[in-house]
Amino acid sequence: MPINRQAALQLSLLLLAVPAQYIIMRFITTPDTNRALAFRRLLSTAAGFRNKYLSFSAWSQWCKDILEMIGTSLPKDYHGRDDPNGESPAVEVLQFKDKNGYFATSPEPRLSRPANVQFHIGQVVHHKKWGYRGVIIGWDPEAKAPENWLRQNHPTDKPHWMKMPNYSILVDTRDRLVPQVTYVPQENLEVVVNTQIMHPAIDNYFESFDGAQYIPRPWLQALYPQDQ
Repeated sequence: MPINRQAALQLSLLLLAVPAQYIIMRFITTPDTNRALAFRRLLSTAAGFRNKYLSFSAWSQWCKDILEMIGTSLPKDYHGRDDPNGESPAVEVLQFKDKNGYFATSPEPRLSRPANVQFHIGQVVHHKKWGYRGVIIGWDPEAKAPENWLRQNHPTDKPHWMKMPNYSILVDTRDRLVPQVTYVPQENLEVVVNTQIMHPAIDNYFESFDGAQYIPRPWLQALYPQDQ
């Protein structure tokens, strides 16, 4: 028969109350009424301890308090960046996945492929400056991101970054431990071969790796029909 934890706890408290009563009556040389009052206080304290620390509702509230503490301990301007010049970690990219199609997330198929788009989806690339590897999951002919993000992540001496193709990259978790998606100007990338990428979301975009590049899933192929 399964053990009723609450009943077992209550029994334990009652068993502990017997020696506790003996100690109070043996060593406290006070009148009977005071001893009885002390004993009632002891039982009340034990019950209060159980309700405050050993009940499911108390445990649930403790978990909520911990989560709230973690959330409030982050700076108000924290957006998940581990590198102020990393172009765009996952938190920033995902929060802008909306109807505007920021960060190469537009659902509109790229029916034409501009001549200046050097790379295509499924290619494994290396970031020339920051050294991480990744695989391309999307591109825009020109940077398509919120203005405030562009100001924060594009240096003032690189205005041409906004006019060149920009690529959405799944970053290898061996290079950046926290899974990230970055948005990178074309001139910062170079192709690498015979390299597979580790990222928890990679199977959402690709069916397999052929030794040179990743093979997109049908839905991704439909968005970039000219990339094959």
